[in-house]
Parts: sequence; C-alpha cells; structure tokens
Amino acid sequence: MNCDRKYFLPCQVKWIEDESSLKIIQKSRQIGISYADAYDSVKKASPNGGRLDVWVSSRDEAQAKLYLEDCKYWANLLHLAAIDLGELVLDAKTNFSAYVLQFTNGKRIYCVSSNPNALAGKRGHVKLDEFALHQDQRLLYRVAKPVTMWGGQLSIISTHRGANSVFNQLIRDIAENHNPMGWSLHTVPIQTAVEQGLVERINAKSGRIESRQAFLARLRAECIDEEQWLQEYCCQPADEAAAFISFEMLHCCEANCLRDYSYLFNSNYPIYLGMDTGRKKDLSVIDAGELIGDVMWDRLRLELHNKTFAEQEFELYRLLALPKLQRACLDATGLGMQLAERARQRFGWKVEPITFTSAIKEEMAYRLRAAFEDKTIRIASDAALRADLRGIRKEITSSGNIRFGGESEDSHCDRFWAKALRQHALSGQGGIGALVG
Repeated sequence: MNCDRKYFLPCQVKWIEDESSLKIIQKSRQIGISYADAYDSVKKASPNGGRLDVWVSSRDEAQAKLYLEDCKYWANLLHLAAIDLGELVLDAKTNFSAYVLQFTNGKRIYCVSSNPNALAGKRGHVKLDEFALHQDQRLLYRVAKPVTMWGGQLSIISTHRGANSVFNQLIRDIAENHNPMGWSLHTVPIQTAVEQGLVERINAKSGRIESRQAFLARLRAECIDEEQWLQEYCCQPADEAAAFISFEMLHCCEANCLRDYSYLFNSNYPIYLGMDTGRKKDLSVIDAGELIGDVMWDRLRLELHNKTFAEQEFELYRLLALPKLQRACLDATGLGMQLAERARQRFGWKVEPITFTSAIKEEMAYRLRAAFEDKTIRIASDAALRADLRGIRKEITSSGNIRFGGESEDSHCDRFWAKALRQHALSGQGGIGALVG
C-alpha cells in the first residue's frame, strides 16, 4: 500500500515510510503524527498475507478510542473492509480490554489504555503513543519490546514531559551515546511542521486565513510560560533539576476529579479550602478539596480575574458556609488582609488568616510537595494548574536563606499557593505564619 502524499506533510510521510525495527519521534503537539501513524497501522494490518496484529498503547481510554476512529477513517478512505468489534475484554481476571478493528485477513488493530500488562504475552507491531505521559514508562517498554520479537516494529511517539523521563533518556542515548540500541530518530518541532504546510491545512479545516508567522506568534502568545512553549512545541524537555515539583509527581496524582458547588454542598466527607488573594495583576484563586480516607481530592477551583472584593467575598462565603467545611486558610498578606479578617469575624474558628513570610511559604511549599511524594493528593489534569505547580522554584539568596520564586504570564503561581494553603488547612496546625484573633 503506497503512501498517498496528498494527505500528509513530509514529516508524516517520513514517519510512515520508515520501516526500521525501532523508531522514535519527539514532536510538537497537534501536528498530526498520531493521525498519520493510524494510517501506518492500517497499512500494516490490512494487506492479504499480513502476518501480525498491531497493538497501540495510548495514554488513556479516550485517546485509545480516538486512535481507533482514525484507523476506521483510513480504512474507509482506502476502501478496505473492516469490522469495528468495539471493546473486547482481553483478560477477564484483570478486566483489561481493548478497542478493536478487524480486517478481512483476520488481523486486528488493538487500541489499549496505558496499563503495561495489557501487552504482556502478545505478538505483533507495537505503537506507544504519548509515551512520556505514561506513568511507568520503563515497565511499559519492558513489556512492549518482546511483543515485536517475531518481526514486529516498535514505534514510540511522544511530546516531551520533563528531562528525567525515560523517553528523554532514550533521546539522549541516541544523541550522546552513539545510539547503542539502533533507534531511527525523528524530530519534528512546530517550526518544521509549519514550514511543511501545517498552517495551510489548519486554515482549510478551520476556515481561518492566517499566515505562518501569525500562527506561530499566536501559538506562542497562548502559552502560559516559556517552559510550555519549549516543551510542548519545540521538542525541548523541561529542566527537572530547577523544578520544586517534578512532572513525575504531578502525573502520578492527576485524575478527573473536579466537581461543582452542589457536589460539595451534598458531600459526606470533610472539605478544606485555601485562598490566595490578588486583584489586578495577580489572580485570586479559591481551591477546595474533599478528604476521602487519607487522600485529598481537588473538587473546585475558582479563578477570579479582576473581581471586586465584594465579588470575591461572595464566592468565598458560600464555600465557607458548606456544611462539611472543616477549615480554611486564607492569604492575609497585603490585599488579602481585609478579606481574611472579615471572613474570620463571620465564620470564626473555621477560618485562619495566614500572613505570608519566607518561613511560612517554605513550610507550606514542602507540605504540598510531600503530599505529591506520598500520593495523598489528586489534582485536575489542567495546563494552567500544572504550569503554576511547575513554576515554583526554590532559590537560595545571597545571604543563604531559602525563598520560593517563579512566575507565569498570567499569575505569580497563585494556583500553587492556593493549593498550598488548602493543604496547610488540612494539617490542623496553626503554623508559624498564622494570625490568631
């Protein structure tokens, strides 16, 4: 089956036509590599005399479904008879399942979620999509590689997620250690995809009339910080050494956990709250969590941009009045002082105003990081939150003291400090920065 180049950019064609036993691509987001790889999966599974199935490991169930939809699109476009078998249970004992497309030759494309054990004992071609986002990349690779031993191809596709990921270790091994494993490496930053015609294809789909230069400028402006731009679009992994909270810590604790006010009002579990107060340049962020067992779950985060104190007070008070609210720690520094004092007067012991000092910020920052290290926290998978949590940097001053810095373009890591205040509320300790009155 020849690759019809009218459907693909040159970087996609190069990826599809690479028949190396090991191939790996570091790429920008949203440039169509997974879409092109689905074509490659159809090409591998559908021919008469095809010997091997294709196993695709995606980062989650939703992504597995999307990948299979792309495979169905290519099968239909190429007039290939294929049957969507839906979700099939692969192992009843462990409840592992896959979304499956079967061709007339009996070969199948299996799209599974990120659990490495789903690939154990299988045989065929393997695609590890968004590899750097998998929680246990090392185990996934160990299980996946033997699947290809009887002539299959192993393909790894990913955007970077930190310098210490297994994915980046593979990339560095290729570049710095003479590629001992024999990978075929592809690198496609956003600039390369744009040079090859990405913007024109997006314009055709979206109806926009945007120049290449304007597209890149807009994409850069929409990034929260430089780290996001470099890592998500330019194939440059973030420097983990400078980060106070690593990507690995975040990924292990991310979940679909946000709820709404009505959920919190009817909760049967303890609720804790933190608020970092701003007005013009900074955000005001209210972060509410629900404690189930020993794990704190993100439930509601309100981001108040340029809201009046009356508006902020309204949002805060209805949360402080929740039946299950146990304790709230409010930023009482600068602009937050009046808001915190008025809340304390109205709600009494439930509210603790916190004056930010270097000592209290250090105490709260380390408590929040400990929750990530112990996996006793679950956070929403959200780019803005992730940027704030990653944006905090521990710095040593010229006098030898520790301080915490870090900014993003739309905040001073306000989401970080709201969550740190919430975890401080959970601690049940007055702390060295508390105002008791």
